Amino acid sequence: MIDSYKHKGLRKKLVEEIRRKGINDERILSAIEKIPRHYFMDSSFESFAYQDKPFPIGAGQTISQPYTVAFQTELLEIQPKDKVLEIGTGSGYQASILLEMGARVYTIERHRNLYNKAKKTLEKMGYSPKIFYGDGSKGLPAYTPFDKILVTAAAPEIPKELMKQLSVGGIMVVPVGTGDTQIMKQIRKKDKDNFIDTSCGYFRFVPMLSNKT
Repeated sequence: MIDSYKHKGLRKKLVEEIRRKGINDERILSAIEKIPRHYFMDSSFESFAYQDKPFPIGAGQTISQPYTVAFQTELLEIQPKDKVLEIGTGSGYQASILLEMGARVYTIERHRNLYNKAKKTLEKMGYSPKIFYGDGSKGLPAYTPFDKILVTAAAPEIPKELMKQLSVGGIMVVPVGTGDTQIMKQIRKKDKDNFIDTSCGYFRFVPMLSNKT
């Protein structure tokens, strides 16, 4: 795993681009500048790794556009030691950003090959989230509650099962919708039965699949 001066220079340019697009949290920008995105991509895409675009990672999934990763992370309002549930490990890149910011990450991936690859990549980089293979739509009831929940695939509606697993005062960020684009939602849990639902713009994600392992 080689991280050259060229890679580092391209990351600096990427960070400036994301900053221009409105991301203000310097901790997120610092994590993006530090973490080699090309480690999470197929070698055939390495030369494109620092473009602000999504790319395929296999199993019909993508590594999200860096701006989208930063945007979702900013909505989570991550604090050190936050217990975070990520639905859809994918390449592991988003998890590495959360870990770099001091979160305790629990992440689920339903595609076996992506689970294996992400686990191996994160271990090589020295990160140690709790990573699970299974149906993310059900969350991790045995490990609740979570301070923050991040969904990295399009949900047809706000996932009620995941809302139950959120601690009072916690935040869930989830793209919701069944069409070509989804509305990014920030859901803040006021108490057991009351939530504040904020719409935060339109994005495009692959669909979240449930009842699959």
